[in-house]
Order: sequence, then C-alpha cells, then structure tokens
Amino acid sequence: MSELEAGVLHVDMKIDDKNVSEGALALLQTVKPSWKSEDVKIKVFTDGITNKLVGLYLPENPSDTVLVRIYGQNTELFIDRKKELQNMVLLHSAGCAPEVYCSFNNGLCYAFVPGIVGNRDLVRDEKVRKLIAKEMSRIHSIQNAGSINDKKIKISPEAMVFKKIRSWLELVPDHLDNTEQDERYQREIKKRHELEAELSELQGPLEALNSPVVFCHNDILCANLVYDASQDKVVFIDYEYADYNYQAFDIGDHFCEFAGVDDVDYSLYPDKDLQLKWLRTYLECEKELKNLPASDVTDKDVEILYVQVNKFALLAHFFWGVWAILQARFSNIEFDFVQYAAQRFGEYFNRKHEFLALKLPQ
Repeated sequence: MSELEAGVLHVDMKIDDKNVSEGALALLQTVKPSWKSEDVKIKVFTDGITNKLVGLYLPENPSDTVLVRIYGQNTELFIDRKKELQNMVLLHSAGCAPEVYCSFNNGLCYAFVPGIVGNRDLVRDEKVRKLIAKEMSRIHSIQNAGSINDKKIKISPEAMVFKKIRSWLELVPDHLDNTEQDERYQREIKKRHELEAELSELQGPLEALNSPVVFCHNDILCANLVYDASQDKVVFIDYEYADYNYQAFDIGDHFCEFAGVDDVDYSLYPDKDLQLKWLRTYLECEKELKNLPASDVTDKDVEILYVQVNKFALLAHFFWGVWAILQARFSNIEFDFVQYAAQRFGEYFNRKHEFLALKLPQ
C-alpha cells in the first residue's frame, strides 16, 4: 500500500470486472475491517455506461454504504484518473463530493450519497432545479485549494474542452471491429477530418463569447445528481470529467441532459422560459457567494448567459458525440454507443444554425 499525491490510501489490487463482488469484498477488508464478509449485502448499480459500480452495506445500516467503482475498459485513454482523484478530494474538502476511502489499480472506493438519483422529471421540478442551479454555482466558485493533507494539488485554470476533444479525435477510428456497428458508423457518423474541421469552425464563435473559465463538473446528467429531500440539498457525483472549463459549457451540457441517455428525447431540452428562471437562480447564488446582493442580477445579465449557454450546448453535443465514438471502439459495456453518437451529432447539426444565430444583448 502507498499514499498518493492527494493523500488518499492506495490499495495495490485489481478487481476482475467479471467477478466484481468477490473483489469488492476483499477491498472492504481494508476500508471497513470490522465488517464481516458474511454479513455484507451487495447491490449492483446499472445506471452507468462507462464503469461498473457496486455498493456494499450491512443490513442494519444501509445508509453507510461503501461504493466500489471499477473503471471501464481502456477508459484511461480518455479520462485522467489521477486528476479525477484529486478533484474528488478537493471537492470533498469543499463539501461538494463524498469522501474517498481509497483507490485501487482499476478503480475507486468512496462513500455513498443518500437520496433520490436524478431523472428527467426531477430536473424540471421547480424546487430541485433551483437546488441544482445553486449547487452548480457553488462548484463554479471553488478555487484551487493549493494543498490538501499538506500535499500540493495543481489544477490548470485553462479551459480543457477544445484540447480534450482534439486529443479524443486522434483516437477516432476509420472503422469499428463489429461489422454491424461499422456499417452504421460509416453511414451515420462524419469522418474524422470532417469532425476536426467542424470543431475548428465552432471554436472561434464560442471563444469570442468570453464565458468565464471556472471549475466545472462537465457531466451533470440526470444520473449524476442526487436529491436528498431530508437535507433539502442536491449533490453531484461522478467527477471523472471535472476540470476547469467554460461556465456556459457546464450549464449548457446540463440542459442537454434533460433529454436523458437511454431513451433520448431532445424535445425535453428546456425552453427559454425555464432556462431564464434557472439562470437567474444561478446568477443570484453567484452574487451571494461573493457577498453581493442577489438583486444586483439584471435581466441583461440573464439574457447574456442564456445566449452563451445555448451556443455552448452545441459543444456539449460535440464533446459527447466524440466520446461515444471512442466508447464504441473501446468499451465492453452493453450499450449502443454508435446510436448515441449519432443522436448527439444529429442534435448538434439540428440546432447549430439556430443557436449560433443568437445575439448577445447590446
């Protein structure tokens, strides 16, 4: 065993993703040595499409559940696992993420967040969406803490998204190994050089918006938020993609995720009225976090953010479209990633001219 840069215990073991329960129980001996293996119950979570996740708990105290997440196959090619761990520790210190118990060679072990996992109805609920907006504003206000447990954690203040997409595009294949998938891939997805050209065309207009670069979650889909009614709070989970990025990207990405993942319905993208209400709550919280009155937020402030967010929503579709191509190439998770890539790029092109035509208020 050794201690990582972020001050988190590392257990030198690898859990077989085909026998997760046995490996998780072995890991539990380090995390919860007083728990007897024969008493432990195991719950398999099936929501994720990147990793495998199980929860371990004692029947008399299910709220004290230990989560063990096994990284998806080859995900280290496009997820910086060291940065993910650092981010979780940083965010836990700010009260925005669960405690990390340890890392292991192909995953993480951390605390369970009690509550209701988000869904397409919950994110539209007036009370919950206000909590989501406020929590996102809180995360966006987090600054690099400098050190945690006397260990330096360095996080770049540069927006990551264009650099990240370009690094992913280098991994985009000409063909997929599966013949049926490859037929759809060739028919429905643009070639890599076309995607590279499209990204370059998009970058200039988005950077010209001068959206602030803040610390972002970058993946606030419905299943990555938990609503705890007893505490009247929302917590975001799964910080695999957290990094400095454009404020408007994180919000626009969340709005895109109103459509869901398994049964995508882009008619659920929030209309302007709902967006303006959401954005006002966000900006009012931002003011309060700076010890300024919420009443300082103007209609123009809200309209500016509205334009920025919808333009960056295009980039969110592009981001996850490229991501899905890589998942189709590398992942062993049962999910139709080619279809998902086609849906994300399809909505990108459906909305491109409409959103790019939006004008900032004078």
